[in-house]
Amino acid sequence: MPFQREVEIASRLAREAGLLSLRYREGDLEVELKAGDEPVTVADRHASRVVVEGLTAAFPDDVVISEEKQDDLRRLDAERVWYIDPIDGTKDYIRGEDGFCVMIGLTVGHRPAAGVIYQPVGDRIYWGAQGHGSWMQAPGAEPRRIHVSDVSGVDEIRFVASKSHRGGEIDQVKSALGIRNELNIGSVGLKLALIALGERDLYVNPYPKCKTWDTCAPEVLLREAGGLMTDVHGQPLRYDQREQNRPQGMVATKGRIHEAVVEKLAAVFPRA
Repeated sequence: MPFQREVEIASRLAREAGLLSLRYREGDLEVELKAGDEPVTVADRHASRVVVEGLTAAFPDDVVISEEKQDDLRRLDAERVWYIDPIDGTKDYIRGEDGFCVMIGLTVGHRPAAGVIYQPVGDRIYWGAQGHGSWMQAPGAEPRRIHVSDVSGVDEIRFVASKSHRGGEIDQVKSALGIRNELNIGSVGLKLALIALGERDLYVNPYPKCKTWDTCAPEVLLREAGGLMTDVHGQPLRYDQREQNRPQGMVATKGRIHEAVVEKLAAVFPRA
């Protein structure tokens, strides 16, 4: 399997970081606010350190980027770059809910090539590798290959949206697409995992706060499951720019409906 060693090591580190986050939540969890009024906890920082140190030891020639670590601009010229979100869905995590995960993704030549998403509550792990498909393993079960749904019409879309960052633009998206079925969850990674599993069909995030570590691991998982992720105008997400934000937002679908969705969203998100 291509990237087998990378997936195995990332899976081990994701589990270690995820179980660590659960232990921290058993005590008094101190919450701080960082830039953009986003919450962060000691668990985020400790989980980040576990993953960063583990990847650096295993792949010393790679650049490792984490949400909780100062940016390293060597990533702009590096062939291999890891992107880590140690707790994706921090607000769900703080509230004691289950919609959070650990995400570890690898780009090669500035394109997502391998990724792992681990959901500590329920002990579910997802992974994808370029040319090898996407997989999920639940407790007590063998790994199984996953694939997006058979939904072919925009009118059949099952939508997944944010629980914490749901603005009025999302109602405009639903109206433009005629969507009636909506599920809300905190983590970006878990939203996209549901699309890769075939349980949801569309996620739209029009806001520029989304960053490279939010999209790297889930992009390869979704792509290898038959889905597609772009910005709201249908352009590929880039990993070779100085700014890590996604100024044009993102759209993730089960693939076959992607072009039709982007066309309909043009009225909601016109090009500048």
